[in-house]
Amino acid sequence: MMHFPRLAEELFTIRDWLRFTVSQFEDSDIFFGHGTDNSYDEAVWLIMSALHLPHDTLNNFLDAVITETERKKLAHLIEQRITKRTPTAYLVREAWLRGFKFYVDERVIVPRSFIAELLDFQEGEHGLQPWIEHPELINSAADICTGSGCLGILLANAFPDAAIDVVDISPDAIAVANINITNYGLQDQITAIQSDMFSALAGDDNKPKTYDLIISNPPYVDAPSMATLPTEYRNEPQLALGSGVAGLDHTHTILREAAKHLNDEGILVVEIGHNRDALLDAYPDLPFTWLQVESGNQFVFLLTKEQLVLQAKKLI
Repeated sequence: MMHFPRLAEELFTIRDWLRFTVSQFEDSDIFFGHGTDNSYDEAVWLIMSALHLPHDTLNNFLDAVITETERKKLAHLIEQRITKRTPTAYLVREAWLRGFKFYVDERVIVPRSFIAELLDFQEGEHGLQPWIEHPELINSAADICTGSGCLGILLANAFPDAAIDVVDISPDAIAVANINITNYGLQDQITAIQSDMFSALAGDDNKPKTYDLIISNPPYVDAPSMATLPTEYRNEPQLALGSGVAGLDHTHTILREAAKHLNDEGILVVEIGHNRDALLDAYPDLPFTWLQVESGNQFVFLLTKEQLVLQAKKLI
């Protein structure tokens, strides 16, 4: 086994560390899936972030000699990544989603969501058209099961006039979400609420709080998949991953409760991973609209309040 502490005496430049790290990652059984899909990109991310250097400036620093303290730090991080299979995001306390950087640690899952694509405005176009024609039409929005708050922050960027609630059952997740909200200076626009799904979402009159848009990337890993997850995913909070035998427990709650928390003409957008067939079997009469993302149209559905109300008697 590689004697990691000795590396600080043998490797000196970023080029040295990059070559070594890629080789070690290639020779290990680590799993990618928290922001990269290969050893090189993972190594660049770990090294540049650990040294507090912008990722896109690698070529400027390849031959820079790093200090002994930095070398010891890198040796430790590489060891943790390989031997404990700790996700790089946790090691360097950052993750990226659609160009936004988020603080993360072991209290939350590493940000990843197909919904992020739908909130990415490109030259005025976005994935929620035609249901939302103009950003200024959204005055209120909620992100249920927010985790790090990443999707809530993307909501704030997409809909700058909207008051946004980000909701999670975990007080640890709410603490991390508040770090990201503060880092982006969005305390006046985004409120983090500890709540078991919709249970604490009530207005001053104790009536259900309502929104123009509700999004959710809830836990949706089914029981068979939970049993075979790579170690990297097992190092994430399991509360944020599993959702019953079929992976739909949280989605059932959303479909049962969302209508009373939506304004008239409001819409619901939910990510369900690979559970489309199971969802359609459970709700054969719901007129799901499946939204197109880079990986296909199997992963995110949209329903309007009116559709939910019409089907309410048939919901679980």
